[in-house]
This record gives sequence, C-alpha cells and structure tokens, in this order.
Amino acid sequence: MNRRTAIRSLLGSSLVLPGILSELLAAPPAPDDPLAPKPPHFAPKAKRVIFLHMSGGVSHVDSFDYKPKLIADHNAPYQVPKKMLDAFAQENRSEVKYFKKPAWEFKQRGQSGLWISELFPRIAERADDLCLVRSMFTDNADHAQATLGIHTGSVSFTRPSMGSWISYGLGSENANLPGFMVIAPALPYSGAQLWSSDFLPGCHQGCHVVPGPDPVPNIRRRTADPEVQEMELSVAQAFNRRHLASRGDDPQLAARIRSFETAFAMQSAAPEAFDLAGENDDIHRLYGLERGSTKGFAWQCLIARRLAERGVRFIELIDTGASGNWDAHGDMAEHAPLARNVDQPIAALLTDLKQRGLLADTLVVWATEFGRTPFNTAKDAKGREHHAQAFTCWMAGGGVKGGLAHGETDDYGNTIVSDPVHFHDLHATILHLLGLDHTRLTYRSGGRDFRLTDVSGNVVKAVLA
Repeated sequence: MNRRTAIRSLLGSSLVLPGILSELLAAPPAPDDPLAPKPPHFAPKAKRVIFLHMSGGVSHVDSFDYKPKLIADHNAPYQVPKKMLDAFAQENRSEVKYFKKPAWEFKQRGQSGLWISELFPRIAERADDLCLVRSMFTDNADHAQATLGIHTGSVSFTRPSMGSWISYGLGSENANLPGFMVIAPALPYSGAQLWSSDFLPGCHQGCHVVPGPDPVPNIRRRTADPEVQEMELSVAQAFNRRHLASRGDDPQLAARIRSFETAFAMQSAAPEAFDLAGENDDIHRLYGLERGSTKGFAWQCLIARRLAERGVRFIELIDTGASGNWDAHGDMAEHAPLARNVDQPIAALLTDLKQRGLLADTLVVWATEFGRTPFNTAKDAKGREHHAQAFTCWMAGGGVKGGLAHGETDDYGNTIVSDPVHFHDLHATILHLLGLDHTRLTYRSGGRDFRLTDVSGNVVKAVLA
C-alpha cells in the first residue's frame, strides 16, 4: 500500500480523529491570520522598504560628508573629548590625536549639487534621488550593540527587528512569501538577532536568504508527488486547527501554524522569485551581474527588486558579515573593494525601481552602524576608529525629498551642530512613511507595552516630500 492509499484508507475508515475528514473537506479559513494585510494608521507614502546595511562602519568623512577644513588641517593636533576615547583600544587612549583627511575626492553631483566622494561614483550619479542624513548618531561605539540599535532600537537588550515590527503592523501583501526577508552572505554582528521577532509572533521573523545556488535551504518538497504532500499537510493542518481551537486561539500558536503554511507556499513562489533566467541582458549589465551568477551584492539587489515586485514588505540586504567588512582600523584603502562591490548594484537598484515606477512607493534606506573618526592616534595614520557621535545614512524614494542634505556636523565631521537624528528618529520616520504612527505601533509583553522606538523618537519632518 502506498502513502496516498494509506492516507485515504485512514480517512475513509475513521481511524483518525472523528471529524477530521469533514474539517479537511470544509477547509475553514484560519482564524485571525496574523499575516493578513492590515490598514495603516494613515495614508502611507511607501508600501515597502529595502534596507541596505553596510556592516562595520562606513566612514562618513570619506563618502557623504564633505569637510574642506579636514583636508586643510590634515595632521593638525586635536584634543579628543574623553567620551570619544571609548572608540579606541585601552592602550591607545591618549587625548591628543591628529586629523586625517579623506582618501577620496569630493565633487558636487546632479542638479542638487550634493557633495559625494569618488568612493561611490555610481551612487553619486543618483544624487538627485538621495536624501542624505548627515547628522546621525547612536548610543554605543561597539559593533554588536550599535548594529542592534540600528536594527531593533535597543543597544542593550534583544528586541524585535524593525522588519518584524513592520510585518506585525502591516501584515503581508503576498501570502506565498514571507513579509520580511533578509539576504546576507554571512552572519553579521549580533547574528540572527537582527531579524528576530523576539516577543512578537514568530511568523514576523525575517527569512534568512543566503546568496548561492540554494538560497533558501530545505524549500524543496521531500516527495515527488505534490498530491501526496498536500494530503499529508492537510491532515497536519486539520490537527493543528483542532489543537488551536482547544487552546482558545492562542495568537502565538496561530502564528507558528501560519509560518508553516507560508513555508509550504514558498515551495513554488520562492524558486520563481529567485529565478533570473527571464531577466534580459540589459538588466544584468545594469547591475553588473554575470548571467547565471547567484552570488555578490549585484545578485542581492536584483533579487530585492523582484521581491519588492512580489509584495514582500521589508527586504534587507547585508553586504558582508562580522569580518572582512568596513571596519577599517588599519587602512582606509579597505573601503575601496567594499565600495566597488555595492556601488553599481545600488545605483542600478535605484535606476531599475524608478524606471518601473516602483521607487515612488518603495523606501530605500542605506545605513551603517556608526561612522569613523576624522582623526587618529598618529600623523598620516592609515585607518580610522569607531565614531558613534556622527555619521551618515541616506534614503531614497518612498516619500522623501531627493537631492537633500539634512543635518550638519562641525568643520571636521566630528560632532553634530544642527538637526541631530538618533536611530529612534530614523525608525519613527520610516514607520511614518509606511503610514504607521510609531507611538501607536505597540505590543504588550511582560506586563508592559513595547514599541520599536522605546519611549522616544521623532519623525524627521524636514526630509518628507
């Protein structure tokens, strides 16, 4: 007797729990689907987010924050405030440091005249789409804590990821794909905590995609016969529904069941989304992607556009892992190959989204966990240290002003002198553009209401179109 015959025999002879057969035939909808689309608090400007995270700390003074005086005062001494010395190793905390000029030339770009360096020449061509936020700051100069902060709103405790909050607040537009997907070639600082749902229902956790020939492991069904698999899963689903009903429709249990249903639906939807065979040669050249390749940031960016087209709500791309990244203590020249890896693909993503009419309602966010010091211990030092007091992020599309530089640092890119933006403010702004009030997007856990922005955060209204 094969499995199909066995299952039918069990159902027909009532050897399973009474009522299972009628439940299978009726197939009632799951109660309160936690991934069902939800209305926003108010009319949104953006429907989805593509979050580009450059791991390790990109130098703002070498990329998007032009400081002529830093060039003029190269090797001049600087008395470092005590709180900034935490970025240096214990044995390297002498208070007198020396200014270090940028390693790349800055030029004004586009009609807006934004100053962007030669580190990102292709992104610079999209200057009029960019909203530079040059006054970002964070709470911790350690990689793991700062990376948690920019992702979860907390540098000290595990909290749900921003993508999980957005999935929880808005649900999913595509029942066959997760609402939150993370494409990363290696584990970053703080690992899978960056896409964890923590105390939110488990179905809002990010799905980790690893570039390569098998981007989502174990997605292929274990039986060659889809009808057999559907019968097996239908039996399991019926038991799950009965189990859920007996426990008062527990939302956590409902979310777990829903995640299994999404995994089943992904068996057909995910391979199609990751199949680039139908993308023409012009698109491959635009991204700088060799046909047939399944690795590199170009592949990640093209897949991000395809996922955005298919209704994935929050897509994160992480360029590297916890090593081999932008953490250029020893030599700023290490920024060059990392920039080449992402520059053309990111510019292509903006171009591609715009020509398809998707950039208007897709918010693209480029971020890093902190900046790098405009000074170092010795004259003509090659590298830079961690800098939490000031750094740059940028946004494009999705309701933000293009060709704008918001906020300002001092003459050396050292401290913020106007319009400071904390990561809570950045998160509040992202949620606002999606039609969500960050003070109302809450979840009760452990006897208190939590939110992505904790007890602070303000929408940066000056960047809104």
